[in-house]
Amino acid sequence: MPLLIKNGRIITATDDYRADIYAAEDTITRIERSIDESKLSKKTEIVDARGKYVFPGFIDPHVHIYLPFMGTFAVDDYESASKAALVGGTTTLIEMICPGPKDEPWDAYQLWKSQAKKKAAVDYSFHMSVVRFDPKVREQFRRIVNDGIASFKVFLAYKGALDLSDEHLFAAMTLAKELGVIVTAHCENAEAIDAMQRSLLGANRAGPEWHGPSRPPVVEASGVHHLCSFAALTGAHVYTVHTSCDDAVREAMNARYRGVDVWIEAVAPHLVLDETYAAQADFEGAKYVMSPPLRDKRHQDVLWNGLRARSISTIATDHAPFTFEKQKKMGLDAFTKIPNGIPTIQERVDLVHTYGVTKGRLSLNAMVDACSTQAARIFGMYPRKGTIKVGSDADLVVYDPKFHSTFKAADSQSKVDYCAYEGWERIGRPTAVTVRGEVQARNGKFVGTIGRGQFIKREATHG
Repeated sequence: MPLLIKNGRIITATDDYRADIYAAEDTITRIERSIDESKLSKKTEIVDARGKYVFPGFIDPHVHIYLPFMGTFAVDDYESASKAALVGGTTTLIEMICPGPKDEPWDAYQLWKSQAKKKAAVDYSFHMSVVRFDPKVREQFRRIVNDGIASFKVFLAYKGALDLSDEHLFAAMTLAKELGVIVTAHCENAEAIDAMQRSLLGANRAGPEWHGPSRPPVVEASGVHHLCSFAALTGAHVYTVHTSCDDAVREAMNARYRGVDVWIEAVAPHLVLDETYAAQADFEGAKYVMSPPLRDKRHQDVLWNGLRARSISTIATDHAPFTFEKQKKMGLDAFTKIPNGIPTIQERVDLVHTYGVTKGRLSLNAMVDACSTQAARIFGMYPRKGTIKVGSDADLVVYDPKFHSTFKAADSQSKVDYCAYEGWERIGRPTAVTVRGEVQARNGKFVGTIGRGQFIKREATHG
């Protein structure tokens, strides 16, 4: 069905103007000051965006949906995650594939793809994790890249599970440089964390409030320095995921000054939550256990300032949905058993608008850049995704900046049983969200088609 969005204020990473947008099918075919609807097909769906913004569909470049982790599985599937993403204005997801150290990469890739097929209502792609890189798997990674995956993921954390040895890290990054794919990295220090955890548990410091002290900022900064050293040696392009603190940002910026091609990602929880949430009594702090952990509040200004200056490129979520009652409580006797993650796939855009744009920390253009355009550019989807141009996919978000409410679990489309932002002020929300020209969400409700989402083959642009 053709789509016409009328009377909206179009906001991209660089532009701000009023116009109508028309999509004959999946892509935008006309952008004009005024499009006469009487001359269009009677089947055209018309969305009146008067008094509202029109954004390009938002992209979350860091989510976990199918995730076996810490003795359990993330609770969302692609149906629930898609609904939550779309209600929140996100139209494309890039999921982390996290196989075990003995799994074959190609088989893991096919397993993760099968979880999305026929269930996704958003478009989607993947980062392929490298948890070992012996000669046996090298050709499998080439095959995965040839299939449209333009990014690897490495972990410098989770000793004995996901962490990658230096020998294998060097080999993986050398291949990444050859193939032109970017290496995304969880930057911490697995050995240091293991030692800190053992020390704390040995001193009977087992509650969720001790998760943060087991992974202090210096541990994350060490990981960023390590990654960037290998990037300098191999020439590979790198991207630091969920960068949480001043120390880690400085390491990345120093590496950039030295000529390393490094991009920085922030995630929404680190922008608005601080370490006091993880210290709440009666095990409530377990809801706020993620890695890297929540930091002292002073680090939030560093992240917001970096986003405003566009030296920090993206805002993702690291959405990892585990229920409080059945899953987080697996760690009642030790914080090391609490499944890590703060579900935020639905709340991200409204959090950034409420606590970034309306507080004067970000412009609307910077919000679009960080929540959509840079992800599309860095990960090989631009200009198909991440902007509003003739020829781009008609992924569009009509957004009401005057909407006032609060965040609450009752509104969530995710399967989690809590909202990390319960009762917080919420200013603005999407009123219509389209994926390739079809309206998939309206006013906080999913109205679309499960299975409409497509796998996006991405270009390797980091040669």
